[in-house]
Amino acid sequence: MKDKRILIISSEVVPYLPQTEQAINSFQIPKAINEQGGQTRIFMPRYGLINERRHQLHEVIRLSGMNLVINDMDMPLIIKVASIPKERMQVYFIDNDEYFKRRGILHDSEGDCYKDNDERMIFFTKGVVETVKKLNWSPDIIHLHGWFTALFPLYLQTYYKDEPLFADSKIISSIYGPDFETPFAKNFFEKVAFDKIDSTHIEGLKKANYEALISLAIKNSDGLILAAEDIPSSLVEEVQNSKKPHLDFSASKDEETYIDFYSNKF
Repeated sequence: MKDKRILIISSEVVPYLPQTEQAINSFQIPKAINEQGGQTRIFMPRYGLINERRHQLHEVIRLSGMNLVINDMDMPLIIKVASIPKERMQVYFIDNDEYFKRRGILHDSEGDCYKDNDERMIFFTKGVVETVKKLNWSPDIIHLHGWFTALFPLYLQTYYKDEPLFADSKIISSIYGPDFETPFAKNFFEKVAFDKIDSTHIEGLKKANYEALISLAIKNSDGLILAAEDIPSSLVEEVQNSKKPHLDFSASKDEETYIDFYSNKF
């Protein structure tokens, strides 16, 4: 594990957000990697509820300043960074006033997904990849957590397929249980297709519900982790039938298992 580079991408990470299963895993796994001599970078959105003063976030001017094109609109990318106390772990925050200034995370006060989560997903995906390119940091493994990261495997296999920095990177997706029912807007498909991604890769986004997003991640990932108990049986079966390296839920509870998974499967 020594010197292996692991890029952790998640919509939730403690101590910046409440302690959900995903947020805890997104902290504990890179912590275990660091203790084994690996190198990590963690990326997450900079939601409005994150207290920048308390967590000592600061903008990285040399990484900020570019515009990302989202559905034919230029959206400014702001990058902030903080260090997790006592852990020697850096967290990079993808920020944009239009998408991430609000105090909610992915759901409004009624528990419904924000209507622009599709654009937020595209922005987050491109923002992380473009920032890693600026850092010139080539990851051996990219470990994704949660449905909000489901576009990363697709974009790395298509939109960024000629990017040499990720040529040898292996993609692992950790799957968590569903937390929304209403599908995304029907034009999610068109917004991704705008990036010249062939329609054969994104047919599922025409009905962009939780199952469609996770299925998209399964198809384009190199390894999979069933990180919750309430994952629909159809998706569990899809993971098993994929014949890709995977961990079941019981195995996913042990951080040391991840080290073995990284080292021996990839």
